[in-house]
Parts: sequence; C-alpha cells; structure tokens
Amino acid sequence: MADSWTAAEMPDQSERTVVVTGANSGLGYEATEAFARNGATVVMACRSLERGEQAANEIRETIEQTGAVLNVRQCDLADLESVASFADGVREEYDQLHVLCNNAGVMAIPRNETADGFEMQLGVNHLGHFALTGHLLGRLVRTTGETRVVSHSSGAHTAGDVDFDDLHRQESYDKWGAYGQSKLANLLFAYELQRRLDDAGITGTKSVACHPGYAATNLQYRGPEQSGSRLRYAMMKVANTVVAQSAEQGALPLLYAATAPDVEGGEYYGPGGLMNMRGAPEKQQSNEASHDEADARRLWTRSEELTGVEYDIEGLAPAPA
Repeated sequence: MADSWTAAEMPDQSERTVVVTGANSGLGYEATEAFARNGATVVMACRSLERGEQAANEIRETIEQTGAVLNVRQCDLADLESVASFADGVREEYDQLHVLCNNAGVMAIPRNETADGFEMQLGVNHLGHFALTGHLLGRLVRTTGETRVVSHSSGAHTAGDVDFDDLHRQESYDKWGAYGQSKLANLLFAYELQRRLDDAGITGTKSVACHPGYAATNLQYRGPEQSGSRLRYAMMKVANTVVAQSAEQGALPLLYAATAPDVEGGEYYGPGGLMNMRGAPEKQQSNEASHDEADARRLWTRSEELTGVEYDIEGLAPAPA
C-alpha cells in the first residue's frame, strides 16, 4: 500500500450503504464525511439525534453534490433495546448493507454502568457493537458483492486483559485497565468473527480491525470531565495539541480497512509513523493476547449470554453447489 494513502484514494462509494456508529463527532464524523464525499449513503448511528442532525447538516454544507445521502438514526450503544431498535430500522429501510463501522467508544471514564448493567466501557465499546453486528450480519452477508465489518480498536489493547472472573470490574476498577480490556475485546471479536465466517464458507463478508493511533478528538476529554479533574483535562489538551495527529488523519486506518481493495479478512490496520501513533495507514500486528483463540471463543460465548444476541453464522452460509 502507498505510504501516503489518503481519503482521496478511496474507491467510489456510490450506491453503497455504510453504517457508522458515533458518526456525529471525532473519527466517526471524519469517516462519515469521507464516505459521503465519495458518494455513499451513510446511516449515522448517534446517541443524540440533535447532535447527529447538526453534524449531518455540517457535512452536507461542505461536500459537493456527490449523490451521498446522510440518514441520522438514534442508537445508544449503552442500551441493548436502542441497539436492537436501530438495527430493525436499518433492515427495514435498506436491502443492501456494504460496510458496518463499529467506531463509537468511551475512554478512561469513572466506573459507570449501561442500561443493562454492564461496565460502561466494555458495554459500549464491545458488547453494544457485538449486539449490533449480530443484528446486522445477515443483511451484510446477503448483500451483493463484498461487505465488511470494521472494528475500531486501540493501541491500548496491549495494556488490557479480559478478566472473565470480574468482567464488569465490580471488584476492582481501574479506568485505563477497563479501557484496555474493551479494546482487546474488540480485537478478539474481530478475529473470531473472521474465523467463524471462514468456517462457514462465507467469503463475501470480511471482518477487519483497525486503530487510529493518537488522534485529537473529544474522546480524550470525557474522562477528565466526568471525574472533575482540571489537571488531567489540561494535560490532555496539551497532548492533543503537541503530540496528536488530526481526527481527519486518525480516521484513515478505518477508511482504509473499510474500502481499500487489498484488505483481507482478519487483518489489522493502523498509522505507520512514529510509534504507530500517526501517519498513513499500514497493515500491522496486534499483540499475542488478541490472537488467543480460546479466550476469543470464551468471550464470544459470554457476549452472547450477556446481550441475548446469538449468531447463526452457519445458517447464513451458502447452500452447497
């Protein structure tokens, strides 16, 4: 792949439908704008309809007439009922779904719980997306041509471990440890989904993972804001200004994973520059723990139990010739 790949090199997205979670801000906003600029219909999955519509209007004003359609829909990944309702709406309105970008997330926040009693970071970053993918996988598999599920992880997965005895960190909570666990879970899920697609003989749908490096977004500020730490807020502001790359640049690995023709299922993409924190996207290798197949199967089973969403991948497989 080119060392200088940019969104301008994305293939034409006309007549393609893309779902982006967390589409109203940060990396999701930049990805949505890039998809729209290339002609896609983008379903913007946003927790706040008001902020989603504001973002959609801003994007409509900046892009040329490309035939793109922006459809804002409410989706709160911290509420499985909201996730299911969103997925129902997508299936009712769209016969074809080409890309699902599991992008939205929370980072290093004080311990809180989702509507379903999950630790918030695991609940939003992994379990909400696990449920959403399960609801939409049939539409992706049955869509004509190649389709992709892209899971947005983080370099922080290397500091995480999945504590199956205390998955929701009720006994001992560390905000960064919980974040690392959720980002490791994203990778375990992405790779396990690809293995299951392979085992079922499903070749038209790929599961791919990516990370943005260090990109300046509002994500860094939510933890300090929720904990009331002015010092941490100030430190994050300095780091975002001095160290981070732009959100536009940070969205490139996601866009590459979602659209580049040379991407294969089970691959992982991130910035290839300084310490993998910035630069053009390249294929990378996540840590050993993310490739632990026993942990991946165990997490999959627990995720199905917790969300109530069971994947019938074998049932989606093509009939024997």
